[in-house]
Amino acid sequence: MKTLDTFDFAAADGVTATQIHTLARGEWVTAPENLILAGPIGTGKTHLAIALGVEATKQKRRVLFTRAADLLRQLVEARDTRELTRLQQRLLRVDVLIVDELGFVPFDRVGGELLFNLLTDRYERRAIVVTTNLAFAEWVTVFAGDEKLTTALLDRLAHHATVITTKGKSYRMRKRRPPGS
Repeated sequence: MKTLDTFDFAAADGVTATQIHTLARGEWVTAPENLILAGPIGTGKTHLAIALGVEATKQKRRVLFTRAADLLRQLVEARDTRELTRLQQRLLRVDVLIVDELGFVPFDRVGGELLFNLLTDRYERRAIVVTTNLAFAEWVTVFAGDEKLTTALLDRLAHHATVITTKGKSYRMRKRRPPGS
């Protein structure tokens, strides 16, 4: 369980406690707006996404956390078993969809289109949180090199979005014990 009170704001570059506590109030979910947490591996993106999801559940909101690769696998399997509409409807009922680690695993064209359709369905209707270690210019590599699809997805995702860029070295690597200790 990751919460805001366990996040080390002093060690986080590019993130302010004020900004995150403002987001924790949940107005962005009501609006609805999106949140994009981008930055190097180990800089607190997932912790913040989960903690903000926890805050949203305290406000009686439905939240779903999933890794991007798992979400794509579910979408492809649902399509293959003719259950895609049912899954899309279920995902649309979620107030906050947290998609973690977008960019770690590239998608094929079908996967990219399925994700695009899901995020387009949620556009201006439900809040989305995305964590990624990629700059926006690199997203085309995740979406099978399809520039039009990537541009359209980013256009919808970044419109009405707060973008927080974390910086610095991995928190885990900084806290790692030296060998032999």
